[in-house]
Amino acid sequence: MRTSNIPKERAKKLEFYKSIGLKLTPQRLAILEYLENNTEHPSAEDIYSALKERFPSMSFATIYNTLEVLIKKGLVKELGLDSSKKRFDPFTHPHHHFVCKGCGKILDVESRFEIFIPEDLSDCMVEDFQVVFSGLCPECKEKE
Repeated sequence: MRTSNIPKERAKKLEFYKSIGLKLTPQRLAILEYLENNTEHPSAEDIYSALKERFPSMSFATIYNTLEVLIKKGLVKELGLDSSKKRFDPFTHPHHHFVCKGCGKILDVESRFEIFIPEDLSDCMVEDFQVVFSGLCPECKEKE
C-alpha cells in the first residue's frame, strides 16, 4: 500500500499496523477507524451496523475475526460487562467501567485504585483486573 498521498498521522498508523503484522484490508481499516477514540464500548453488532452501508458484502464473521485479531495484537480489549453481548474497548490501558442499569451505557472510569491480590490467587498469575461500578447514569438518574 502506497502512503505518499496519505496524511502523515494516518501513514504512521498504517506503518505501525504493518509493523505488528496486521494484514490491512479495507474492511479491517474501516473497523480500526470506527474503533479509534470510540468511547461507546461497541458490540460487534454495533460495528456491523455502522459499516454495513459502506461495505454491504461484509459479514459478521469479518467483524468477529477482525476483533479477535485486534485483541491478540493488544489493540482492543474484550469487555465481559454485558451478559447479552460482548463489548469492545479500544482503550487498552488499565481503567475501570461504570454500567448504567437504566440504559446500559458503559462509561470509562479512569481513577486508580489500590488493589491487593487476594491470598487465594497467590499461585495465579493475574494479568488484568477491572472494577465495575453499576447504578444509574446522570440521564437515567434524572428520569427516576
